[in-house]
Amino acid sequence: MLLALCVTACAVGPVIAGLSPNPSGPLSVLRFLFTDIQSVDPKVLASTCANPLNSSGCQMMLLQLRAGAGGIFMAILPCLLLLVCAEGLRRGRRFAWGATLVVLGGMAALAVTHILLVLWPTLPVMIQEQSVGFPDLSHSHHPLGLVLPLLLPVVLFVLIAGFRNFFTLTAPRGTYRRLGLMILLVGIGLAVVYVSGGVALSRGFTPIPSLTQFVADVPDRFLPLGYTLDIPPAIFPESTRAVLLYEGTGIAFWLVTGTLVLVSFLQPASTEDGTDPARVRTILRSASGSPLSWMTTWSGNRYWFTPDGRGYVAYRVIFGIALALGPPVAPTVDSRAGVEGFARFCGDNGWTPCFYSANRELLGITSAIGWRSMEIAQQAILPLACLTFSGRRFQNVRSALNRAQKDGIRAEWVSYATASSRIRRQIHELSEEWIADQKLPELGFTLGGVAELQDPEVRCLLALDANLTVHAVTSWLPVYHEGTIAGWTLDLMRRRRNGFPNSMEFLIATAALTLRDEGYAYVSLSGVPLVRSVQTADDGASTASGRLLDWVGKRLEPVYGFRSLMAFKSKFAPYYEPLYLVYPEAAVLPNTANAIAMAYLGDISMLRRLGLFRQMLVRHKAQSASSTLRTVGPEPEYGGGVQGR
Repeated sequence: MLLALCVTACAVGPVIAGLSPNPSGPLSVLRFLFTDIQSVDPKVLASTCANPLNSSGCQMMLLQLRAGAGGIFMAILPCLLLLVCAEGLRRGRRFAWGATLVVLGGMAALAVTHILLVLWPTLPVMIQEQSVGFPDLSHSHHPLGLVLPLLLPVVLFVLIAGFRNFFTLTAPRGTYRRLGLMILLVGIGLAVVYVSGGVALSRGFTPIPSLTQFVADVPDRFLPLGYTLDIPPAIFPESTRAVLLYEGTGIAFWLVTGTLVLVSFLQPASTEDGTDPARVRTILRSASGSPLSWMTTWSGNRYWFTPDGRGYVAYRVIFGIALALGPPVAPTVDSRAGVEGFARFCGDNGWTPCFYSANRELLGITSAIGWRSMEIAQQAILPLACLTFSGRRFQNVRSALNRAQKDGIRAEWVSYATASSRIRRQIHELSEEWIADQKLPELGFTLGGVAELQDPEVRCLLALDANLTVHAVTSWLPVYHEGTIAGWTLDLMRRRRNGFPNSMEFLIATAALTLRDEGYAYVSLSGVPLVRSVQTADDGASTASGRLLDWVGKRLEPVYGFRSLMAFKSKFAPYYEPLYLVYPEAAVLPNTANAIAMAYLGDISMLRRLGLFRQMLVRHKAQSASSTLRTVGPEPEYGGGVQGR
């Protein structure tokens, strides 16, 4: 981190000084290396260009006079490259260490050359003027004041080179081979565009160049302006389109290159963490987890194992955020050690650790080490010991059970992996029908789909009629506690569009009663994101995080119906446990929000994301308009459209 800050200061300081009208200070001297775009006196320009013998000097002055935004960009290019490298250094990347040495090495060579060829011959005169107290000689023109700042790239080069052992992280295999190939293709493509465009716009250049001259000029388009100012340009653009082509080629190339390099730093580093699902399942069966812990076995997760091998943390790295799902899966006494060990592991890899869907136990551990938290969801827990669904509050549930019996609908437990092909085909059809009705992408991360039903330990409860038509399906994930299954967690919910109307209430109630009879302690109806129970809403209404949660939930309600889902689960009278997002500091929240969104949305295209955002706005406006017209009436029945999503 400190070395990255040093490189950042070396990059930003000369730019600020070089772009200031009256630069001063030690870093202002470095502007002579790469940001020294000077003003041109019109009278001097006219007299120089009037003499045919000074054509090269005239061209140089015209180039300085023309140097606008494009010229400034190319002049400060080394600084921009150093900023990109500094981000890689902050993340401990070995490639960034090498790239920084290359850039600093070039600056150091240029600095030494400038000292030897420009400053060294004038040092005796400057020393003599300083010794006699020359009145107009400022402190910045002291011989040492000019020489020492120019040696800063040399000192920084030695410093970075000496700390090689700090930068041990490498990108996944093949990353930089692909990066080099993409940069090469971009360079070739831009070179072709420059040459072909230059030939088409040749009358906009002075003198009118030939094809050979354009080809010979290609390397200069990719070099920083300050490095080529001492060589008069062979051709000079006059028209606006010629200037855009002449300057834009290099700008486009370096913008794309810098972006590609920066993206490579954002990719998860190659680590020694595991992706062994068999080992994860073995630990999960023998340790204690949360109702969401079985989701850590799904694809897309990576695993950090505790040193003793008795626990693990499931996570995925997105935008430099190590997003852990739920608390560590470990013996209860080892939970704090797991949190602290995972945080150290993330720090060593340049990631920011965050725990998503953390319970109160994990909240207490992270609060003790100074982390912050935000309540993000409510988990509905239904105890089974005394469950009977009797009383007025369960009237809707009993109605669903009675109607199912009347209509000849029965519930049957199956394993998707061993079910008949007819059953599997119908489950797949239900899922596809639901996705088509929603016109929204199917989410992932903590929300399973048909692929997760392949697990033989996942139980499916079907609503079947006499013809073996599947009207609805729910899936249930095991919850282990100290080696035994203590309960089950509801995951997938799908119903047929024109099937039994109360199928979800029927299946959940039947599952709860059956699992009660089998001796399990509870079922979890999973979490409901972006909503709070009445108690937590009253307690946290004045907090900034509480207001933010309410605001986001209201705007996503027309799309994913979180509050409708909360109302549906309330029919079973569960108690609610808050789930939290815990993070080291508030500064990481924007990146964490992006990481969570990407974890749920997966690899959908940017166009699809924009479409989702547009749908959200349209539905929110439609709901807002209808809410201003309708009167208050009974709460609508949950029709299964949201399906836990």
